[in-house]
Amino acid sequence: MRKIYVHPLPVRIWHWINAFGFVALIVTGVQIRYVDLIGLMSFKAAVSVHNAIGFILIGNFFVWFLFYLFSDKIKVYHPELSPVKYFRGSFRQLQYYGYGIFKGDPNPHHVSAYHKFNPLQSMTYQIIMLLLVPLQFVTGVVLWDLGHFAGAVEWFGGVRVVATVHVLLFIFFTGFIFIHPYLASLAHTPGAHFKAMFTGYEEVEGTPQEERPGA
Repeated sequence: MRKIYVHPLPVRIWHWINAFGFVALIVTGVQIRYVDLIGLMSFKAAVSVHNAIGFILIGNFFVWFLFYLFSDKIKVYHPELSPVKYFRGSFRQLQYYGYGIFKGDPNPHHVSAYHKFNPLQSMTYQIIMLLLVPLQFVTGVVLWDLGHFAGAVEWFGGVRVVATVHVLLFIFFTGFIFIHPYLASLAHTPGAHFKAMFTGYEEVEGTPQEERPGA
């Protein structure tokens, strides 16, 4: 077993702010939608906290976006694979998650500094981070000030449409909060990936492969 530096400090900071922030958004969002269900705070306080955390996460998103956009770490989302190899790799990963892992088969993906995501993760995270998260933020900002963004509300099709999209994405991210830690626990030890998101170092098996510098 050897260690490789996979998660740079800016990514780790972004990750944990994002993780705790989304949990807080979910809790305050439920409080806003179902006023009497949780009772942690008043409706007005829940709205204020929800809005404040939302703007913090919007800023945090741009930290993530600019870091990857202006560094060579963008390669972790765009592995040098042909489309055919990319989708074959995704299918193999689905087979592994679906039944291979229960038979004790080895993970078909081997982590390295510039290939920390398997093809399935790479595709999924790009959809989430470049489409679903921005859409959640946009609908949230529109709902934050309906008067100022009246034109956007009309363009979307009305307040009901904006609110429905926001709630549906809320449901998706709530499910993701549960699924993501489960998948993260499927390492050689249940806590290995969690530890790596604090230290930056992933533990991998095998002999060192040639890595580009600057990890």
